[in-house]
Amino acid sequence: MSSLPRRVKSEPKAPTSEELPSFLNSTYESNEEEEEEWEPKRKIARRPRLPKKTEAKTKKAAAPQSTVARKMVKKVAIKEEMDVSLPIAPVEDNKMQLLKPKEENAGTKPKSLNRMPEAPKKMEKNSFQGKNQNSLVSDEKPSTSVAIVKQEKCEEEFAFDEQPSKKIKLSACPEGKPVKNLGGNKIKEEFEMNWDIVQALSEITDVEPWVCANLIRLFQEENTIPFIARYRKELINNLEADALREVQHALEELRTVAKKTHTMIQKLKKEGKLSSCLLKGLLNCRTLEELDHVSAPYKTGSKGTKAQRAKQLGLEPAALSLLQNPVELNLFSYIRPNTKGLANIQEVEAGVQHILADIFAKDKDTLDFVRKLCQKRYISIQSTLAKVSSKKGNEKDIDKFQLYHEFSCNIKNIQHHQILAINRGENLKILTVKVNIPDEVKNEFCWWCVNERWRPKQFLKPEFMRLLRSSVEDAYKRLIYPLLCREFRSKLTSDAEKESVMMFGRNLRQLLLTSPVRGRALMGVDPGYKHGCKLAIISPTSQILHTDIVYLHSGQGFHEAEKIKRLLLQYNCSTVVIGNGTACRETEAYFADLIMKKYFAPLDVVYCIVSEAGASIYSVSPEASKEMPDLDPNLRSAVSIARRVQDPLAELVKIEPKHIGVGMYQHDVSQTLLKATLDSVVEECVSFVGVDINICSEILLRHIAGLNTNRAKNIIEWREKNGPFINREQLKEVKGLGPKTFQQCAGFIRFNQEYIKTFCSNKKNELGSRALLTKAGALGKKKSKLTSCASQQPNPLDQTCIHPESYHIAMRFLSLIGGSANDIGKSDMQQKVNEVIQKEGLEGTAKRLNTTVHTLQLIIDGLTQPEGYDIRTDFDKPDFKRSIVCLEDLSVGAVLTGKVENATPFGVFVDIGVGKSGLIPVRSITEAKLSKVKKRRSLGLGPGEKVEVKVLNVDIPRLRITLDLIRVL
Repeated sequence: MSSLPRRVKSEPKAPTSEELPSFLNSTYESNEEEEEEWEPKRKIARRPRLPKKTEAKTKKAAAPQSTVARKMVKKVAIKEEMDVSLPIAPVEDNKMQLLKPKEENAGTKPKSLNRMPEAPKKMEKNSFQGKNQNSLVSDEKPSTSVAIVKQEKCEEEFAFDEQPSKKIKLSACPEGKPVKNLGGNKIKEEFEMNWDIVQALSEITDVEPWVCANLIRLFQEENTIPFIARYRKELINNLEADALREVQHALEELRTVAKKTHTMIQKLKKEGKLSSCLLKGLLNCRTLEELDHVSAPYKTGSKGTKAQRAKQLGLEPAALSLLQNPVELNLFSYIRPNTKGLANIQEVEAGVQHILADIFAKDKDTLDFVRKLCQKRYISIQSTLAKVSSKKGNEKDIDKFQLYHEFSCNIKNIQHHQILAINRGENLKILTVKVNIPDEVKNEFCWWCVNERWRPKQFLKPEFMRLLRSSVEDAYKRLIYPLLCREFRSKLTSDAEKESVMMFGRNLRQLLLTSPVRGRALMGVDPGYKHGCKLAIISPTSQILHTDIVYLHSGQGFHEAEKIKRLLLQYNCSTVVIGNGTACRETEAYFADLIMKKYFAPLDVVYCIVSEAGASIYSVSPEASKEMPDLDPNLRSAVSIARRVQDPLAELVKIEPKHIGVGMYQHDVSQTLLKATLDSVVEECVSFVGVDINICSEILLRHIAGLNTNRAKNIIEWREKNGPFINREQLKEVKGLGPKTFQQCAGFIRFNQEYIKTFCSNKKNELGSRALLTKAGALGKKKSKLTSCASQQPNPLDQTCIHPESYHIAMRFLSLIGGSANDIGKSDMQQKVNEVIQKEGLEGTAKRLNTTVHTLQLIIDGLTQPEGYDIRTDFDKPDFKRSIVCLEDLSVGAVLTGKVENATPFGVFVDIGVGKSGLIPVRSITEAKLSKVKKRRSLGLGPGEKVEVKVLNVDIPRLRITLDLIRVL
């Protein structure tokens, strides 16, 4: 499906001093004693979980439910006096609107959107016939307007031709042109902070503020990422699904910080410890690290800081007097010989120094200044071999971190995989890690504090000036320097973890979208030594034809060859799929030898190697037991291996994504974030490919956007009870599928039109025969029920990616080009579409139909794509082979063809058929070498892609092969 180029991001204007929010001038409050060294945690459980897809429940309008930070989206009832909307334009009379980018008249003030009434009215079916051309512009609302859904309604409350929820459109832009207004992007959150959530989200993700505002509202309304990415493109500036996930995760992190901050505020208020300065400091926090820094001294069980103990001794007035009125300060008056901490002048000065250091370390301007200094200097992270590990440690483990025994790198240039490796070595106590900040930062910081920021208002005596300098140095060494080190390491680790998770997601998507091999019988082989090789032959429709066990590596190879040949000939199977586990190399050599000798003639047999990651786990899972109850678990894995080639997506969704094993350091990152991201990627892939609702399994169906386990089960039960679905409208009859669920999933459900027409024809003949054989009154009720079922007619648009909310626009577009719904996917349709678009242009046609360019492009794609179109046809198929190459056969300079197995930030691993993957360093992957034909989400390669490589180096003892990328095939 084609997509428009992404809009260029506009440069934001710098705010004036009057426009700056108050929190930029507030004091950064914190209380921290002598800081401990930062240590990376093995597991980080701070990140929010994705919500379980549950059906929206009816809620009272007077009692909206609060948002929970640990869930992605909480169902919120709209309360009129509470503004939970997105008032991007001026708000009048509690009316709401979504932000859209402005294309014309940037200086004009956009009109506000009218909020639809509480109860949505029925919409009449729109048709193109009988209307003049003006009706094309005035009668219809843009189909991509975002819906406001308050509760799920029963089937009688919404009609087929209307959207399942209220629609909003711009009165100033009826044709759907986006309007951008950055002046009113304030969103009211449940937990208010001193920073604006839209602006903060934009700074973190580098996404335009108006897009962030729209996304906050879309996520709040429980829209799924696949639905937003495909059907709300104009509201998100055509962002990809990966970018949407990043925004979603960042939003939940900010909400988590806000919720924890307010929880801490309530706790401190209850304990009587909350001051105005502390409140400002807490409300300024944007990260959990900052919140911990500010609130640590006030937590239950804290012994208090040195500054707090000095304040308890009554030295705070002396410290403030030194800064404001030093002439009248007399430290000797504070001496109490019998009081610890005030016994002599040295103890009094130490107490004053601790209070001043605490003031300096908690001041927001001071911290901002030292952070800016660090940005201009060379800050490095250094790792060395730990002394303990060098004496008593596992040599094998120590060898793994040989590159980091004496390692140093600028924090601006260090790679994500290097950070994760260093953290793992530190957790294993093999490495010692520290952050180096140059002394010039300390010197410049101390001079600035003494002479500018904290310069006394009056003349200081020499002993007071010495005390002030000591306080500044103490603040930097004891409080600020450890804080900076923790911040640097925390930021590096967080970024590295996110990149690792995103890389796992990209690899998983590439693997799931591998092109299926249809229309042929396959033999799956799960290799093994002692327990033999498990065989499974499946039909072109994935039915299990035969299972068996052969012992190829125990001296019975020749005898077992006869059995294999007989099975291949019996089931006319010419393709062998071998799992890449134990004994894979020997099994591959066995089949390659027989193929070279033409042992299987007249069959032209080929084989391929496929990853069997997760096959063993799946074979003993409840899903496998339910699907193959009479089959031994060892044989189930062979069936799974064969099906991974026939339909990779349908088979791999049965396995938990993290077990597929195409990631980097996936066990060291936040498991909550990893699971949420991978589940979202699976949902995206299944939704974009689409499923035939009349033949798909329950496991595949539950991964469709908007559906879950219970809803998928209800759909299967309805199908078994009532027969196949005839059109998308029948989904509304399924228990648990309300208008919101229907809106999210309908566009990703497909119908085989030939099968539906045959079923309807047979049903009609059956009903006609019954009517002739029975009396009119005997089956009155039953007949009327059957007739009602027979009145359901198939809709040709149901086989396309067009959403039902845009069907009326699609029908009007068909009338405009003089086409028919029965011509969808035919060559004539493409010709008619091209004629109209060449004549009026895409934007002109969209304006005439009163819709957006993105929606019109989606309609054109749906009408012109051939029947049964599969987006996976653009991806590579498995690499089938007839011979084998050994590692010893490789020579430097040899040019080979291989398949990408895994991608990491430092390079790509390629299977070149020698039993060991070779590495293409990331420096060898340039834009010039990548395919210009294929659509790419990023500059990189993914699992399954075929590449042509040249051998640069072969290290046989260490089994290392270094490759250079020539081109992508």
